[in-house]
Amino acid sequence: MIPPLWMLAAAAAVAYLLWSRQAAPTRLPPLSPIAAPALPTLGPAIVPATTFHPSTILAILASGGMMSFAILESGTPAPAPGPAPVVGLDLRGLFRGEAASQDATTTAALLEELASQIEWDGSQVEPRLRTGAAFDDLRRAARELRTRGVSLGARQPAVRDEIKRFLDAEAGTEGGPVDAAARAKWVKAYRAVSQAAAEATR
Repeated sequence: MIPPLWMLAAAAAVAYLLWSRQAAPTRLPPLSPIAAPALPTLGPAIVPATTFHPSTILAILASGGMMSFAILESGTPAPAPGPAPVVGLDLRGLFRGEAASQDATTTAALLEELASQIEWDGSQVEPRLRTGAAFDDLRRAARELRTRGVSLGARQPAVRDEIKRFLDAEAGTEGGPVDAAARAKWVKAYRAVSQAAAEATR
């Protein structure tokens, strides 16, 4: 097991100070140029041991720990932000039953595909979908084809009612001709439903 970075940094600092510290002189120089009488030798000179105050060791460890923390923090990527919540629509907890997760996934995929189709159709010289009623008919037909005739609305009534309320508020209830601005509202609303259904699966 490799020691943490702060321990390695602290050990390196302590070793450097130990090796670079100069030992104290074994005897003091004479106080005057006059030679002092020789003193009898009392024994071998004692070299004082090199010691450090505890506060010095603590300071080294603290600085090493802060250095290691800074290195680790600088190399940690920030968490990716989650998707922004859909304002006015929350389908979490509304999909119920054994097929709840499957129905939410189907709803998300279906509404995203519808939004893309309506957006692409509007970029053509002669769009085929020109009314709000046509958008709604496309949604019903796509749902029948995608689910082989199974009604998601009948199986998930709470989701159906909440999506209807949201679409009526965001895209309107008019079934007549739509201009570019109205088309953009439908595309945005369908994509919002898709996102809300996808969030319901998490």
